[in-house]
Amino acid sequence: MKFDAVLIAGPTASGKSAAALELAEEIGGVVINADSMQVYREAPILTAQPSDADKARVQHLLYGHVSVRELYSVGRWRDDAARAIAQARAMNRVPIFVGGTGMYFMALTDGLAAIPPTPPEIRDAARALLDDIGVEALHAKLTDRDPVTASKLRPSDPQRVLRAFEVFEATGRPLAEWHEAPSAPVLKDAKIAAFVLDPPRPELRARIAARFEAMLDEGGLAEARALEGLDPALPAAKLLGLRPLQALAAGTLTRTEALDTAVTATRQFAKRQMTWFRHRMPHYIWFDPLVSNLITQFRQNSA
Repeated sequence: MKFDAVLIAGPTASGKSAAALELAEEIGGVVINADSMQVYREAPILTAQPSDADKARVQHLLYGHVSVRELYSVGRWRDDAARAIAQARAMNRVPIFVGGTGMYFMALTDGLAAIPPTPPEIRDAARALLDDIGVEALHAKLTDRDPVTASKLRPSDPQRVLRAFEVFEATGRPLAEWHEAPSAPVLKDAKIAAFVLDPPRPELRARIAARFEAMLDEGGLAEARALEGLDPALPAAKLLGLRPLQALAAGTLTRTEALDTAVTATRQFAKRQMTWFRHRMPHYIWFDPLVSNLITQFRQNSA
């Protein structure tokens, strides 16, 4: 069977990128990023983006193509992904999406809410209000206007609280209501092979710890230091390990303390990723990469 696209999901540090690279070489594919942090050009080490050597073997798209200071969204990624698919098809290559951001995969297969763009004056006013009163007070205001959406958000999450507040101010409709009417998916009517890498928890924990050690050795601390002062309301401020590594650079945490904090937060994040995948991607083909490999799984499901 010939597939129009391949989707490869999995938790952070599960070996997705290497698996995608091997499959791309095997079937003539283009690797397309589906991870919300790997889009940022200023943090290739901290986000574990493919190396120059990997990019020389197979073309990679949507890695490091925006600045950490941009308000990049899943809606923008959806548009970028559509262009990347067209680019892959123009080269007669199979688009292979790989990453750990569940909403990106949903944009491909299920569609997104068709929320109109927020006018700049409303966005600026909402941001100024956040700066003035703080995220918890803004969450309280959101609760008054849009209690359903507010109940689904942590009061300490400036990015999501600000987004929900902006949408209500701009449209007069709750964000949760917009999400009930998604637009057409990017891969509508496409033949898709979809996989989730599911390594054993002890192996994944060990990989996460080893990755952070390697990041420090390869220049991750300098990247973290260069991102000092990044607006906490920007999506890139959620970059895993950023704050503890900045604390290490400032001398307020030791190397061991910074690594322990970063590794613990990343393990918790990986657990949330897997919970999301189980709830939203049960129909994907799940496999343990220590027992099988992606090429074998692909061949078995292409027969």
